[in-house]
Amino acid sequence: DMKALSCHQPYANRTASGEKTIELRTRNTSHRGPLLIVAAKEGDGEPKGMALAIVDVIDSRPATQADTIAACAPVDPNEKAWILANVRRITPFPVRGRQGIYNVDLPPETALAAGR
Repeated sequence: DMKALSCHQPYANRTASGEKTIELRTRNTSHRGPLLIVAAKEGDGEPKGMALAIVDVIDSRPATQADTIAACAPVDPNEKAWILANVRRITPFPVRGRQGIYNVDLPPETALAAGR
């Protein structure tokens, strides 16, 4: 199992490309380490309903206006900034998304790429 997070498009693609290094959420996370980025079925862009990359969550803190560029979105003062690093693109595979952080069984080739 790997922890996963669904993100709307085009944000999932931007995270997988390394352009988006801050994920804005309404809550902090205590999770640190690998996190599978899943493109949700909502949003503008393809693919949808697919795992795209693995990132490392290295911090979670209150968001600031200075986070706008790294988040690829305007920052609400009540949001939290999840700091992402070490993006690893993977061969996309289908995932049924959920709210919050959830567990996903990795296909064998992805598990190898993730070092699991």
